[in-house]
Amino acid sequence: MEASSLQRVIEELKRLPGIGTKTAQRLAFFIMKMPTEQALGLSRAIEELKEKIRFCSVCGNLSESECCDICSNPNRNPRLICVVQEAMDVMAIEKTGQFRGRYHVLHGALSPIDAIGPDELNIKTLMQRIQQEPIEEIILATNPTIEGEATAMYLAQLVPSRSSCTVSRIAHGIPVGGHLEYADEVTLAKAMEGRRRL
Repeated sequence: MEASSLQRVIEELKRLPGIGTKTAQRLAFFIMKMPTEQALGLSRAIEELKEKIRFCSVCGNLSESECCDICSNPNRNPRLICVVQEAMDVMAIEKTGQFRGRYHVLHGALSPIDAIGPDELNIKTLMQRIQQEPIEEIILATNPTIEGEATAMYLAQLVPSRSSCTVSRIAHGIPVGGHLEYADEVTLAKAMEGRRRL
């Protein structure tokens, strides 16, 4: 019979997204086999993460201080704001090295079925930024899902009434290296809509 402490770890791991019972068991046994110092290091890192990480007071990104590194960086363009759903999206865009503006993290997307409306998202702060900062363009980089599209459409209608800045949407379509024959109808439609002159 499994020790109660091991079962507790398995149950806690199962709470993580994408982790089922079998994966939780494998991870728990892997942790058991780790050298004690390494396992304790993992535990301390998680504890420190929960104690130190907060949301940036400006954009809502993850930060260890009141203002995140991107918002406090004078080399970033404050007139260009990329709106994303989650902090993970900031990391994904930053990996490209192509965007030199700043961000705004919504912490989700509109989803009436899940009772997530505008008041549950970080939209009020975005509207305050638009009114107070000299923003020239808002790039809507929400996910190409029903919820992400609904959120982008909502913001596209809301922003012009508050400011004179341009609102744009990231392009969607066929990935580099992809084949048209394998793309679904929605992806192909988005690719056609997002076409540009060469």
